[in-house]
Amino acid sequence: MGTMRTESGALAAGRTGLRDPDAGVLSLALMDARNQTLQLLARYDEAMAAGLKVPVRPEFELPQWIAGHLGWFAEYWIGRNPRRGLGARCPADAPRLASIEPMADRWYHPLLSPHDARWDLPLPTPSELRAWLMETLERTVDLLDHAGPDDDGLFFFRAALLHEDLRGEQLVRQAQALGLSMPIRLPAALALREPVQLPATRWRLGSEKGGFVFDVEQWAHEVEVPEFEIDAQPVSWSQYVEFVDDGGYDRQELWRDDGWAWLERLAQSEGRRGPRHVDQIGVASGAVLQDLFGRPTRMAPQQPAMHVSWWEADAYARWSGRRLPTEVEWEVAAHRAASRGFRWGEVWEWTAGTLRPYPGFEAHAWTRHGEHEAEPVFAKARVLRGASFATRPRIRSPKFRGWALPDRDDHFVGFRTCAI
Repeated sequence: MGTMRTESGALAAGRTGLRDPDAGVLSLALMDARNQTLQLLARYDEAMAAGLKVPVRPEFELPQWIAGHLGWFAEYWIGRNPRRGLGARCPADAPRLASIEPMADRWYHPLLSPHDARWDLPLPTPSELRAWLMETLERTVDLLDHAGPDDDGLFFFRAALLHEDLRGEQLVRQAQALGLSMPIRLPAALALREPVQLPATRWRLGSEKGGFVFDVEQWAHEVEVPEFEIDAQPVSWSQYVEFVDDGGYDRQELWRDDGWAWLERLAQSEGRRGPRHVDQIGVASGAVLQDLFGRPTRMAPQQPAMHVSWWEADAYARWSGRRLPTEVEWEVAAHRAASRGFRWGEVWEWTAGTLRPYPGFEAHAWTRHGEHEAEPVFAKARVLRGASFATRPRIRSPKFRGWALPDRDDHFVGFRTCAI
């Protein structure tokens, strides 16, 4: 067993400077994020004019609603919010000024426009929507010039920026599910490296105060971490093919009961014998053909396996005689093992634990309005760590704590394993 030690300071905090930009950087970043939104929206508009349909299903959202909602979010929490200077202490029910669009709340407030009803809303035309997005951006940037320079004064501006980046990845992820072409760099192939051995330590899990911190990362607390061995990179397609070749999708003993029930349902409806969007797995050749943004794509053997549910990741880990990492193990390795070959950021990664609040957790006001709210799925969702090829750099942090229910396979998600 290695010597116990405590990590502290900037390294343990995981602060990169990208989550706590000053007003000057924020202004440019807000314009960059809105430009990205407009580009993604243009691709959807073109495809939908040619006949693309977005189905009314829980995992989908109307792209026009997402875009309009981004303008609404900034206006509601910044332009219409006289108490925005309170930052995270601003109450969710703070009085609001009138919107520049009388129908804005009816259209874009998540609590006033339930998900399935959004397909029936008389949403603005594409040109009207773009005008709304530009007008709300201009007002946001103008107000930023007069905002307080501290964390409270910049809180909602930073929230609006990171929220737009999160929604942008949602649009890309949804394009993949719909087969819509996107000019996106695909995951890189990673050279196979030996697993990394890390000594026991005491670790500050979560984020320290200062800058912008997502509520599910609040607050940093000390955790004892025993010595562990973790893969240097996510499980590759060549490794995953071995699991399939060895009957991984036919051996019930490898699966948890809920996972096996999930697999049987999909096997009956779609003949599931591999991750989502996979058309072919050549067990003899090791070749994998996966649909990526509407095109069958031959995946390189050393590219990370992607569109894997938590159930599949857990079954693979059991088959390999290993286990999924805990989120604190993943976080320790991301901070301390980069120089030893630990690589992350091509795909999101499942971890072993369920999503639970950290000590001191308190939901942000904006999440209580239906924005990436974690509380309803505490003890149900599984924790995601890292980032994907579609994640904007501002979101990327070894402290970022995402989540999804274990049957979700539409995210750009893979996994790595640890020794038992």
